[in-house]
Amino acid sequence: MRACGVEIKGSEAFICILELEDGLFDIPDCRAQKFIYRSSPDQNEIKDFQFEFQKLMEDYRVDVVVIKERPLKGKFAGSSVGFKMEAAIQLLDTVDVILQSNVTEKEYLKENPIPVDFKETGLKMFQQSAFSTAYSYLISR
Repeated sequence: MRACGVEIKGSEAFICILELEDGLFDIPDCRAQKFIYRSSPDQNEIKDFQFEFQKLMEDYRVDVVVIKERPLKGKFAGSSVGFKMEAAIQLLDTVDVILQSNVTEKEYLKENPIPVDFKETGLKMFQQSAFSTAYSYLISR
């Protein structure tokens, strides 16, 4: 199974594609590590963001997109632009999309710690949370 972990911060969606097959994990080379949504009242901007995201998921044969859930209120609440991006991703009709809470993710990671140091994955530091989200989802299946 191939999953794409997504962490949305501000107007950026950081992604990591991760595959689990026969108990082995693989991180395929990917042409994108993040998407930036330039907030605009123009409807075409969000359509373009959604199209580019969907095209990447199709090209890399992603089975499920797992979005790290963000609080609605409080100090660490997500921005309106971030929720707009999240909605655009959730409305994709070619891939399953799941929201995963931090609590759930931490439980999965506590039971099954990541078996490799993140620095050895070859991913960028800003992808670490997206990697953890995808990993925790895949080990829970």
